[in-house]
Amino acid sequence: MKTFSILLIDDEESILISLKSYLSKRNFKVFTANNGEDGIKIIKSNLIDLVITDYRMPGISGLEVLNQVNKINPLIDTIMITAYGSVEDAVQVMKSGAYDYLSKPIDLDQLDAILKKVCEKQLLQIENKKLKEELSRKEKLNYKTNFDSIISRSKKMEEVLNTVARVANSKATILIRGESGSGKELIAKSLHLASNRSDKPFVVVNVAALSENLLESELFGHEKGAFTGAVNFRIGRFEEANGGTLFIDEVGDIPLNVQVKLLRAIQFSEIQRLGSNESKKIDVRILAATHRNLEEMITSGNFREDLFYRLNVIPILIPPLRHRKEDIPALVDFFVKKYSSLNKIETKKISRDTLDYLMKYNFPGNIRELENVIERAVLLSRDEIITTEDLPILSETNAHNSLLDPFNLSDAYEEKVKTFEKTIIDEALKQTKGNKSAAARLLKITERHLRSRLERL
Repeated sequence: MKTFSILLIDDEESILISLKSYLSKRNFKVFTANNGEDGIKIIKSNLIDLVITDYRMPGISGLEVLNQVNKINPLIDTIMITAYGSVEDAVQVMKSGAYDYLSKPIDLDQLDAILKKVCEKQLLQIENKKLKEELSRKEKLNYKTNFDSIISRSKKMEEVLNTVARVANSKATILIRGESGSGKELIAKSLHLASNRSDKPFVVVNVAALSENLLESELFGHEKGAFTGAVNFRIGRFEEANGGTLFIDEVGDIPLNVQVKLLRAIQFSEIQRLGSNESKKIDVRILAATHRNLEEMITSGNFREDLFYRLNVIPILIPPLRHRKEDIPALVDFFVKKYSSLNKIETKKISRDTLDYLMKYNFPGNIRELENVIERAVLLSRDEIITTEDLPILSETNAHNSLLDPFNLSDAYEEKVKTFEKTIIDEALKQTKGNKSAAARLLKITERHLRSRLERL
């Protein structure tokens, strides 16, 4: 377990002594300085994880210490100690990039809570850095995947990558869930490349792209003459992936009769080709992905509950892009460079207004939609800078999606609620072909209530 190093800076000797004693007993390595100048020297010559500094001190202030820390190493977090009740100081330190602040006299319970969050955040960053370095190293060994596109600036995606790093080497079956276009296959490839099976095959089968008749043969293979058209023997994806990883994309689309055979393959690590009575042992790590609500499918009888529990040993939920908008600027930058390079044109830049426009968009198609939008903009833009005029694909839907986005608070509350309610009712009427009685049943409200809402809207 990592030992965290903390630097205490305060011109009051009594505070330094008491805090050092308290933190040392909690297994922190503690450095002290009674002024900002000495504190900066310690940072430059030692590995420091966290700085706790007084705001007002003789010589350079706590704010100047914070600025210097950010220049020396922006990964070092800073907690500022401010005078009791000084709201102006607290606002100023948070605006300047401090992780948090404490008021004098210091509440040790509050200090413990902040330290816990800082340590968890830094451990997450360390594990994710190791994962990305490992993926980058393996990519250089001529693997066919570009893992630079795992762009994560948001806490939610950092948590996803942290889970990937923790479970990559296990043999546990993993169910990756998320909306279409959110990057499920990329996470699956990350799991494979970070595992001890990375030098073995990574085989993908997309269930949605196969008919029910072909799916069983695709997964398990067939003997010659097993069915009409089976003129040759063929091994299936399970055997292709032997020793490696099999990624089953859109597992929720598997028909029930094939679900039984998939369950057996996972449970007993053996398969049977179509037309054969002989079982074959296999060593395959199963990763599955879906955008469907499998729990609802189990209730309706369209998905086996026992298969769900076999697949869902370790669930990984990828948040939609609208819930991690902090990732959009980095993703935009990546895709602009990617498509400028692919099309052998000078790397374009994106205007501040255009980026702001993209940040307000809801992206129902997630990263796939963003990538398509940027590719189009790179190709259609006649100037060195991409502007909103190069994004006509968003012009009609942007305002509506902004209203539906709960994280975009630029619109009035009543207007957002009204738009959301209208969208729900429109969808219900669309699904019931305009039948108000059926729409009311679908929404689990009375027809009278529905008609009343329609009149008001």
